Amino acid sequence: MTDDGCTIERLVSEEDLDSVAALEAETFANPWTRDMLARELRQSDVARVYVLRAAGTRVAAFCACWLVFDELHVNTVAVDPSLRRRGLATALMQHVLADAARDGALQATLEVRRSNEPALELYRRLGFAVEAVRPRYYTSPEEDALILWRRNLSSA
Repeated sequence: MTDDGCTIERLVSEEDLDSVAALEAETFANPWTRDMLARELRQSDVARVYVLRAAGTRVAAFCACWLVFDELHVNTVAVDPSLRRRGLATALMQHVLADAARDGALQATLEVRRSNEPALELYRRLGFAVEAVRPRYYTSPEEDALILWRRNLSSA
């Protein structure tokens, strides 16, 4: 449980997938569908989805990621628009990074739109640094992705 009464847990069943998929669709231009998320959870031994629950909210935020050997790859992080700028993404990501480190991850990576300043600010605060660019990685609108890494998760 976080300081403000939120709980964070790994999604282990498809029970909350409707809420996760709805938040995904509300947040991203090219969202993963509920079926894609369900298939990912069923058919992958590396996929993880973490959900953050705030008081009175079924799913206030989520993070979908892969843990492959000693590397965490963060695929998506989303927070309910009405609950943004309250530290939920920070709390969620701190939990995800610490959990991955406990499970053997030594480093973490992710891609983010070049124009997504709030996300870049969050990831920098969490110790990530820009190491490369994927030109025209995103569509709708077309935009470069910045590839960020955090090389030392032992301090997560």
